[in-house]
Amino acid sequence: MNRNHYDSDITTWSPQGRIFQIEYAMNAVTQGSAAIGLRSKTHVVLTSLKRTSSELASHQKKIFCIDDHMGIAIAGLSADARVLSKYMRTECLQHKYIYDTPMQASRLVNQVADKAQIKTQRMGRRPYGVGLLVASYDRTGAHLFELNPSGNYSEYHAMAIGARAQSAKTYLEKKYLEFENASLDELVKHALFALRETAGQKSEGLTMQNTTVAVVGLDQEFVIHEDEKVQPFLDLLAMED
Repeated sequence: MNRNHYDSDITTWSPQGRIFQIEYAMNAVTQGSAAIGLRSKTHVVLTSLKRTSSELASHQKKIFCIDDHMGIAIAGLSADARVLSKYMRTECLQHKYIYDTPMQASRLVNQVADKAQIKTQRMGRRPYGVGLLVASYDRTGAHLFELNPSGNYSEYHAMAIGARAQSAKTYLEKKYLEFENASLDELVKHALFALRETAGQKSEGLTMQNTTVAVVGLDQEFVIHEDEKVQPFLDLLAMED
């Protein structure tokens, strides 16, 4: 019996102990455009490649602000990402209203992971087809989390998700020891170097139209740089070459 007999429902296990719908959702993440995250002691940087369906269409947004101290980068289905980002914003607002303090990223990521995991165990549902990189700076310091459709999450010094992410991971693994004490400009340059590894030789490379950079950190609210605002970072990258 082939795998198609075991992928019609999320509660159906194959004889090898696999749940194919979760694997399909994980594959959806690898098909999305790349997103990179890395952190130092004081800052977290997110970068992403934006895609466009045609020359007549605008580029899809890949980085979203969740709260003043937190944001996410996505790879996978944008529609699922909007659902999760709305949930995360609501949780942050409720936490601030009740406790009068920003919500810690670790607590929110745990709640989102629980929400994603429920989708993998109840009949008639499907997993979210999106992976998240969550960047935040709170009273416990700078944090970078990766969350995948299975409901698993981990904290990282640096992480890459999406298409050709392994090329970026190779760069990050070589350089991650430099990130801890790096300045913000150095951290952004490392992020863009890693992102460039995912662009592919046939692409136009990094431009202000297809590149997004977001920063959050000590005395720095979450801010997204797009279009003309991202050009100074690309100029820094060109100077290094």
